[in-house]
Amino acid sequence: MDVELTIQQVAERTGLSVHTLRYYERNGLLEPVNRAANGHRRYCAVDITKIEFLTRLRATGMPIRQMQRFAILLRQNPAAVSDRLAILEAHEREVKQRIQELSRNLEIIRWKIQHYKELEISTQSDRACIDGVPQQQPPEDEALTLT
Repeated sequence: MDVELTIQQVAERTGLSVHTLRYYERNGLLEPVNRAANGHRRYCAVDITKIEFLTRLRATGMPIRQMQRFAILLRQNPAAVSDRLAILEAHEREVKQRIQELSRNLEIIRWKIQHYKELEISTQSDRACIDGVPQQQPPEDEALTLT
Protein backbone atom coordinates (compact mmCIF):
# COMPACT_ATOMS: atom_id res chain seq x y z
CA MET A 1 0.00 0.00 0.00
CA ASP A 2 1.21 3.45 -0.91
CA VAL A 3 1.86 5.84 1.97
CA GLU A 4 -0.62 8.69 1.99
CA LEU A 5 0.24 12.16 3.26
CA THR A 6 -1.96 15.00 4.42
CA ILE A 7 -1.84 18.38 2.73
CA GLN A 8 0.15 19.73 5.71
CA GLN A 9 2.72 16.96 5.37
CA VAL A 10 3.04 17.58 1.64
CA ALA A 11 3.42 21.31 2.22
CA GLU A 12 6.25 20.68 4.68
CA ARG A 13 7.90 18.13 2.38
CA THR A 14 7.74 20.25 -0.79
CA GLY A 15 8.15 23.73 0.65
CA LEU A 16 4.90 24.86 -0.96
CA SER A 17 2.08 26.36 1.02
CA VAL A 18 -1.22 24.58 1.59
CA HIS A 19 -2.80 27.38 -0.43
CA THR A 20 -0.46 26.69 -3.40
CA LEU A 21 -1.20 22.97 -3.30
CA ARG A 22 -4.93 23.68 -3.41
CA TYR A 23 -4.34 26.20 -6.21
CA TYR A 24 -2.43 23.63 -8.27
CA GLU A 25 -5.30 21.17 -7.95
CA ARG A 26 -8.03 23.75 -8.53
CA ASN A 27 -6.33 25.06 -11.68
CA GLY A 28 -5.65 21.70 -13.29
CA LEU A 29 -1.93 21.46 -12.66
CA LEU A 30 -2.64 18.37 -10.58
CA GLU A 31 -5.37 15.83 -11.04
CA PRO A 32 -7.91 15.80 -8.22
CA VAL A 33 -6.18 14.33 -5.18
CA ASN A 34 -7.65 11.29 -3.44
CA ARG A 35 -9.71 12.02 -0.36
CA ALA A 36 -10.02 10.20 2.94
CA ALA A 37 -13.44 9.27 4.31
CA ASN A 38 -13.50 12.60 6.16
CA GLY A 39 -12.93 14.49 2.87
CA HIS A 40 -9.34 15.50 3.61
CA ARG A 41 -6.83 15.26 0.81
CA ARG A 42 -4.46 12.29 0.83
CA TYR A 43 -1.41 12.57 -1.41
CA CYS A 44 0.51 9.53 -2.70
CA ALA A 45 4.08 9.22 -3.99
CA VAL A 46 3.00 9.91 -7.59
CA ASP A 47 1.33 13.15 -6.48
CA ILE A 48 4.53 14.21 -4.69
CA THR A 49 6.63 13.47 -7.80
CA LYS A 50 4.30 15.60 -9.94
CA ILE A 51 4.35 18.43 -7.39
CA GLU A 52 8.14 18.39 -7.27
CA PHE A 53 8.32 18.54 -11.08
CA LEU A 54 5.84 21.42 -11.20
CA THR A 55 7.90 23.21 -8.54
CA ARG A 56 10.99 22.92 -10.72
CA LEU A 57 9.14 24.22 -13.77
CA ARG A 58 7.87 27.18 -11.78
CA ALA A 59 11.28 27.85 -10.22
CA THR A 60 12.78 28.06 -13.70
CA GLY A 61 10.19 30.62 -14.74
CA MET A 62 7.66 28.57 -16.66
CA PRO A 63 4.36 30.48 -16.73
CA ILE A 64 1.37 28.82 -15.03
CA ARG A 65 -0.55 28.72 -18.33
CA GLN A 66 2.25 26.76 -19.95
CA MET A 67 2.34 24.40 -16.97
CA GLN A 68 -1.43 23.95 -17.31
CA ARG A 69 -1.03 23.12 -21.00
CA PHE A 70 1.61 20.53 -20.13
CA ALA A 71 -0.67 18.97 -17.47
CA ILE A 72 -3.65 18.88 -19.83
CA LEU A 73 -1.61 17.14 -22.52
CA LEU A 74 -0.38 14.60 -19.99
CA ARG A 75 -3.92 13.83 -18.80
CA GLN A 76 -5.37 13.67 -22.32
CA ASN A 77 -2.84 11.21 -23.68
CA PRO A 78 -0.03 10.06 -21.39
CA ALA A 79 1.55 7.98 -24.19
CA ALA A 80 1.87 10.92 -26.60
CA VAL A 81 5.01 12.78 -25.66
CA SER A 82 5.81 14.96 -28.68
CA ASP A 83 3.76 18.01 -27.62
CA ARG A 84 5.02 17.82 -24.04
CA LEU A 85 8.56 17.39 -25.32
CA ALA A 86 8.16 20.52 -27.45
CA ILE A 87 6.99 22.51 -24.41
CA LEU A 88 9.98 21.37 -22.36
CA GLU A 89 12.48 22.00 -25.18
CA ALA A 90 11.16 25.54 -25.68
CA HIS A 91 11.37 26.14 -21.93
CA GLU A 92 14.90 24.75 -21.85
CA ARG A 93 15.95 27.26 -24.52
CA GLU A 94 14.46 30.12 -22.51
CA VAL A 95 16.18 28.97 -19.31
CA LYS A 96 19.54 28.68 -21.10
CA GLN A 97 19.10 32.17 -22.51
CA ARG A 98 18.38 33.56 -19.01
CA ILE A 99 21.41 31.73 -17.63
CA GLN A 100 23.61 33.31 -20.31
CA GLU A 101 22.21 36.74 -19.50
CA LEU A 102 22.76 36.17 -15.79
CA SER A 103 26.33 35.05 -16.52
CA ARG A 104 27.02 38.26 -18.44
CA ASN A 105 25.53 40.32 -15.61
CA LEU A 106 27.57 38.40 -13.05
CA GLU A 107 30.74 39.19 -14.95
CA ILE A 108 29.93 42.92 -14.79
CA ILE A 109 29.30 42.60 -11.06
CA ARG A 110 32.63 40.82 -10.65
CA TRP A 111 34.32 43.56 -12.68
CA LYS A 112 32.76 46.19 -10.43
CA ILE A 113 33.86 44.34 -7.28
CA GLN A 114 37.43 44.20 -8.57
CA HIS A 115 37.21 47.86 -9.52
CA TYR A 116 36.14 48.80 -5.98
CA LYS A 117 38.92 46.72 -4.46
CA GLU A 118 41.42 48.58 -6.62
CA LEU A 119 39.85 51.90 -5.59
CA GLU A 120 40.19 51.00 -1.93
CA ILE A 121 43.88 50.28 -2.41
CA SER A 122 44.60 53.40 -4.45
CA THR A 123 42.12 55.72 -2.68
CA GLN A 124 40.88 57.05 -6.02
CA SER A 125 37.36 58.20 -6.84
CA ASP A 126 34.85 56.04 -8.67
CA ARG A 127 35.05 57.42 -12.24
CA ALA A 128 33.92 54.07 -13.65
CA CYS A 129 30.56 54.52 -12.00
CA ILE A 130 30.21 57.75 -14.00
CA ASP A 131 31.95 56.54 -17.13
CA GLY A 132 30.10 53.22 -17.26
CA VAL A 133 31.08 49.60 -17.24
CA PRO A 134 33.19 47.80 -19.82
CA GLN A 135 31.36 46.57 -22.92
CA GLN A 136 33.84 43.86 -23.76
CA GLN A 137 33.38 40.22 -22.84
CA PRO A 138 35.72 38.87 -20.15
CA PRO A 139 38.49 36.54 -21.22
CA GLU A 140 37.24 33.00 -21.88
CA ASP A 141 39.03 31.50 -18.90
CA GLU A 142 37.35 33.99 -16.55
CA ALA A 143 33.86 33.59 -18.01
CA LEU A 144 31.30 31.77 -15.91
CA THR A 145 30.13 28.64 -17.68
CA LEU A 146 26.82 27.08 -16.75
CA THR A 147 26.19 24.20 -19.05
